[in-house]
Amino acid sequence: MPLRPIYVFPLMGALLLGGCALAPVDRTPPPVPVSPAQFDAGLARLEAQLASQCNLTQSMLSEGAVRDQVINSDVRAINGQLRSLRSELANAASGSTPAPAASECRHVDIDGVSDKELVGRNEWIGLPSVGTYLKARIDSGANTSSLSAQDIRTFERDGDSWVRFKLGLTDDDVVIDSVRDKWIEAPIEREVKVAQANGSQSRPVVSLLMTLGPIREQVEFTLADRTELNYPVLLGRRFLMDIAIIDVAEHYLHARPEFPGGEPASDSADEEATDTKQDDQESL
Repeated sequence: MPLRPIYVFPLMGALLLGGCALAPVDRTPPPVPVSPAQFDAGLARLEAQLASQCNLTQSMLSEGAVRDQVINSDVRAINGQLRSLRSELANAASGSTPAPAASECRHVDIDGVSDKELVGRNEWIGLPSVGTYLKARIDSGANTSSLSAQDIRTFERDGDSWVRFKLGLTDDDVVIDSVRDKWIEAPIEREVKVAQANGSQSRPVVSLLMTLGPIREQVEFTLADRTELNYPVLLGRRFLMDIAIIDVAEHYLHARPEFPGGEPASDSADEEATDTKQDDQESL
């Protein structure tokens, strides 16, 4: 006997409802939305990690560039010694005396080099606005220049950002005594972020008049505590650009500047000799 439609439709509806009841239900809670503060904190951590990796890469490149310069200088010196030995051996074998050297060498003008000042790996610099001389390490592998500073305090003057600091020096650093504990004030040109283990740190950059031999330029210095390093001043390639070239085999090609209360430039030879010995020990 065929089922009547009046019985078929309720039966189909019951079957459909039963299938829905048996279907699995996803009870996983939706993800918690990220607040703006959490998003900014995560972005800051990512920026700090990237900055740390970039600084590590830059440091490795800088060390490699310095090593390459030292190696090239040593190779040139060795080649010169070999040529001299070959010439002496040839003269001894032939029994002839070496020809006298020319009294004057022809000047060779190389574009982009002849108008630049030659500086050594270490030089004396002067800070006229501060009133002292300091030892500086010149490193073409470093991008910016740095001045050792302590007790760094920022403040506002006439709506502009300024910084007050003292030179960061050790007892062995050569400086005019009256400047050792002197407060120095300068407007902040800009700030740079430096990645560290506990996060990034902002450091002020100031522009100071600096002298090195005949060079007299406004130089931007990042203020940082360099008392754990050998030199209170580091001059990077931004300083070298267009005005100087470095010979890493030379030291103190220019005389120490003189300031009131300081020693004469002629008395700097002993300090330079001690400094050169320290560099030689570092290179071993």
